[in-house]
Amino acid sequence: MNNTTITPLLADKVAFVTGAGRGIGAAAARLFAREGARVLLAARTETQLKAVTEEIRSAGGTADHIVCDLADPNSLRAAVDRAVELYGRLDIAFNNAATAQQPGPMDQLPEPDFDHVYTVNLKGVWLAMNAEIAAMRATSGRGAIVNTSSVGSLMANPWLPAYGAVKRAVNSLTASAAATYGPEGIRVNAVAPGTTLTEMLREWDARTPGVIDQFNARTPLGRAAAPEEIAEAAAWLLSDRASYVTGTVLRVDGGMVS
Repeated sequence: MNNTTITPLLADKVAFVTGAGRGIGAAAARLFAREGARVLLAARTETQLKAVTEEIRSAGGTADHIVCDLADPNSLRAAVDRAVELYGRLDIAFNNAATAQQPGPMDQLPEPDFDHVYTVNLKGVWLAMNAEIAAMRATSGRGAIVNTSSVGSLMANPWLPAYGAVKRAVNSLTASAAATYGPEGIRVNAVAPGTTLTEMLREWDARTPGVIDQFNARTPLGRAAAPEEIAEAAAWLLSDRASYVTGTVLRVDGGMVS
């Protein structure tokens, strides 16, 4: 008789997840809790956060939530501080929150829209990492961070040019942070999802029918990912099983970019 038990991937970790109200972030929050983490969910919409938090708790997990605006440094710091206040420390963070842009050519994107994409998708990640690293230093003394990038950052992106450019900057920020904080035992990686069935993508496909089919035709696996599949990659990168992985942008794209 084999009495071997498998230790949960994130056993005893304290996790902070942004964009946790829906899509990849919600899937990650659920998964991290199932894998043994105590999770603080952060996003702008409290009704969504509350629903996911209650779902995790009803499944036996440990979770709480806080409303957080990625564009507001004080809001972000307060959210990270809340994780430490609730659970005593911070071990891992998944910076997944993002905003979309209206698809279309570069010259048709209004300047305020570009500024918003930059503020949330790049500056927000920078602010979050700064707060998370400070909390990890002050509590655990080590840790791991994963940022959500996009396959759109790894190729020409004529329909989402601002989004793709800012996500490419996230890749650079990830590499720089990995080099800077690696000596302290803080690993920093990114996941680059391909076509993923999030609300954001479904809304685009509703406005422009056939978009998902076009992407799937360019994907060797021939289908879109479920948000849970991206969350699995993030969970592994955040776990001690990825202890020698840092500075990596992991494509989770069904082979779309090769």
